[in-house]
Amino acid sequence: MIYLVLSIVISSGLYVIFKYFEHFKINTFQAIVVNYIVAFSIGYLYSPVKLPVTAIPSQSWFFGACALGVLFISIFNLMALTSQKNGLSVASVSGRMAVVIPIVFGVFLYHENVTAIKVIGIVLALIAVYLTSVKKNNEKVGKSSLFFPALLFLGSGAIDTLLKYMEVHHVSPENVSIFSASIFGIAFILGVTYLVFQIITKNEKIKTRNIIGGIVLGIPNYFSIEFLIRALKIEGFDSAMLFTINNVSIVLLSTLFGLFLFKEKLEYRNWIGIIIAVVSILLITKYGN
Repeated sequence: MIYLVLSIVISSGLYVIFKYFEHFKINTFQAIVVNYIVAFSIGYLYSPVKLPVTAIPSQSWFFGACALGVLFISIFNLMALTSQKNGLSVASVSGRMAVVIPIVFGVFLYHENVTAIKVIGIVLALIAVYLTSVKKNNEKVGKSSLFFPALLFLGSGAIDTLLKYMEVHHVSPENVSIFSASIFGIAFILGVTYLVFQIITKNEKIKTRNIIGGIVLGIPNYFSIEFLIRALKIEGFDSAMLFTINNVSIVLLSTLFGLFLFKEKLEYRNWIGIIIAVVSILLITKYGN
C-alpha cells in the first residue's frame, strides 16, 4: 500500500514542479529531455540487477519498454497540443478518464473480479475527475475536432494497460528498476533527437535553468513510475481498483496543491468533485472486493 501512496504523492508533485517551470521561465521540452536521462541514470544505478546497457535489448521486456518510451514522450507532447487546441480542461479530463481502458483490459484479460459496488465506485471516480478538473474560466474548448483529445485518451490508457501487461508477464520484482530506467532511456533518445533537430533548424539554445529544471523533475518522475509498477504487484489490489484510486487521487491531491500552494480558485462543482472523489475511493477500497 505504501508504494501506491508514494506514487500518488510524487505524481501529484510533478504538477507542482511544472507550475514552477512557468514561474522560472523554464523551457518545458528541454527540461523534459534532461529529466529522462536523469530518470534513466537513477533507475540504472538504483537497480539491484547490475545489467550492462548493451544487454538491455536482449531482455524479454525490452520491446515493451521501447513501446512505453515512445508513448511517454508522445503523450507528453500530445497533452501540450491538446491543451493548445482544445483547452486545459479537455486535456486533463481526456488523460485521467483513460483509466477505463486498463480497467476493461484487466477484467477481460486477467478475469479480475467485478462487483456492483466497484462499478459504482469507478463511475463516481470518473465523474469526480471531470468535476474536479473543469472550470468555467478555462480556455474555450474547440468543438470542431475531437481528434487530439481522442488520441490523448487512447494513448494515456495504452500506457497504463501496457504497464500492467509488462508487470504481469515480463517484469520480475528485481527487474522493476532497470525496466523503469529503460523506459526513460528510450524516451530520452527520442527526445534528444528532436531537440538536436530544433537546435539545427531553429537555432534553439539550451539554457542552464532548463537543465536544472530537468534534474529537479527527473528524480521524482522516475520514482513515480517505479512505485506505480511496484504497487501493481500488491496482492489483494486488482488493476481496476489500483488505477482508479491512483488516477482520482492524483486529480484530488493536485487540485488541493493548486488550492493551498498557488491560491487557485475552486468552483462549486470542483468541491462537489472532491467530495465524490473521496466517496469513490472509500467505496473501492472498503467494499470493492
